[in-house]
Amino acid sequence: MTESSTIREVLSQPQLWAGVGATLTTAEGLPAEGERVAVVGCGTSWFMAQSYAALRESLGQGETEAFTASEFPAGRRYDRIVTISRSGTTTEIVQLLQASTTPSVLITAVAGGPAAANADAEIVLADADETSVVQTRFATTTLALLRASLGTDLTGVVADATAALDLPVEDAWVQADQLTFLGTGWTIGLAHEAALKLRESSQSWTESYVAMEYRHGPISIAEPGRVVWVFGAVPAGLAEDVAATGATLVTSELDPLAHLVLLHRTAVARAEARGLNPDTPRHLSRAVHLPAED
Repeated sequence: MTESSTIREVLSQPQLWAGVGATLTTAEGLPAEGERVAVVGCGTSWFMAQSYAALRESLGQGETEAFTASEFPAGRRYDRIVTISRSGTTTEIVQLLQASTTPSVLITAVAGGPAAANADAEIVLADADETSVVQTRFATTTLALLRASLGTDLTGVVADATAALDLPVEDAWVQADQLTFLGTGWTIGLAHEAALKLRESSQSWTESYVAMEYRHGPISIAEPGRVVWVFGAVPAGLAEDVAATGATLVTSELDPLAHLVLLHRTAVARAEARGLNPDTPRHLSRAVHLPAED
């Protein structure tokens, strides 16, 4: 089987994360400490926005909220809007920036697009652009950049991501008939992203929840042959509860963003096991362009 673009892009992530420090030295428009910030994206970019927002607030950097672009509360006041769009052409992002007078920054992989024309600043992660429709490295490199902007030392994160490239992808994960992803705090966004990645690439039945909410109903679908994958800390008693269902629990001591790299490899393996091309999932395109309104 010919190696997919997706797997090549997945494997490049540690190197890209290691280089975000150089980008950060010249980046303009990122939030200052204390600013009230909205972070906006669509799809995968929205989930990265969720993770950044939770991290920024948890570090005491300022009130931070994440929105998908179509649900952005236009009447709410912010000091800055951070938008994320791999292509820089996503219609909802362009429209939001056109309508806003709030200072804004766009993080993208492609310079000079229509979103950038309406943002006050642009940060371009050109090396993280992708051939595959399915986003992996652009999203994680964006979150790595934003984590670095909050003062996170990425040395250990990069090392963990490198380790994640060598860990085995278990057959139980590839063959599972259902997978549920859980997170807490900033890893909730990663859980949502993991579920989306498998749905996109392998047409899998996946769900994602706040970890403490899992026992409030979703655990009812757990059974042998299904997987419960946790990003970050496992709440007390949850491992025992999952074990009682017969489902497989997946946890890791890796940094949660590096653990997502292992999930990316799993997504490719599941797609290929089902005879699917992970680069071109059905019904999807690289960017969503909506028709002009009359």
